[in-house]
Order: sequence, then C-alpha cells, then structure tokens
Amino acid sequence: MPPDNCGSVPDAGQSRLCPLQAALAARPGVDSYDDFCRVALSLFRFIGAAYTTGASDCWEAAYRFADEAPDIADSPLLVARVAALVRILRSGRPCELCFMPPSCRRLSKDETELMRLLAVARRKQPGELESIVCAFVGSGKQAAATRAVNALALC
Repeated sequence: MPPDNCGSVPDAGQSRLCPLQAALAARPGVDSYDDFCRVALSLFRFIGAAYTTGASDCWEAAYRFADEAPDIADSPLLVARVAALVRILRSGRPCELCFMPPSCRRLSKDETELMRLLAVARRKQPGELESIVCAFVGSGKQAAATRAVNALALC
C-alpha cells in the first residue's frame, strides 16, 4: 500500500498519524481552557505579535479585545500583566517565545506551558508553580516570572 502524505503506511484500514500530527493531537486546544485563560491566551498572542512585528496595531487589538471580553473588571491592568509576563519571559529565555495567530485553535508548545502556568497559579499551588516556572524560564528570572504569573492569575 502506498504511503500517505506523512510517510506512514496505513495499517489494516486504520491510518496512523505522522509524528507531527500525533504531537499536535496530543496538545490541548483552546477550547479545553476556561474563559479567563482563553482571554489571557489571546492577549499573549496579540502582545507576542506586537513584539515580533513592531506594529502598534497589535497593542491596540490587545486592549480592544480585553475591553470587549466579558467578566474582565480592569482590562488595562490585565493587558499590562500579560505584557509584564511576556517581557520577563523574553528576557529570561535563550530563545524567542512561539505564539500562534490570535484566531488559531491550536496552541504552540510555549502557549501550552503558559496556560499550564496560569492554571497552576489559579489553583494556588505555589510549590508546583515554582518548579514549572524554573523549567520554563531558566535561571535568573524565576522569582519575577512567578510573581508575574501570580499577579495575572489574580486579575
């Protein structure tokens, strides 16, 4: 039987996923998070785009999105806390953060880790949060990143 597009050979009527498809299928999608986390994720993406492109429209889109999000009491503060965390992470990592476009339903590896950080902070599990932050940020910025995640989680 000829291989499919991913180079795998179907097994007795069942198609196997290529490694990339399997990795993407294993990651949670946007819909697996609550409303607050989805709003925060969109803000991460807008702010990430602002840093990547240098376009001020991305910042405006972040503020507008936060203003229009339901149940957000202080949208400028939320945007500021997301931006603070992105700044800390950008300065404490050896490589750039990877953000998907705001409309994408899938999450990058970095976004999955950010959502995990936020979920742990919202559950108020300090020991668990600190160990995840250490693995994600690297040396030197753990304390600042932990404070920023906790502040965002309380917004």
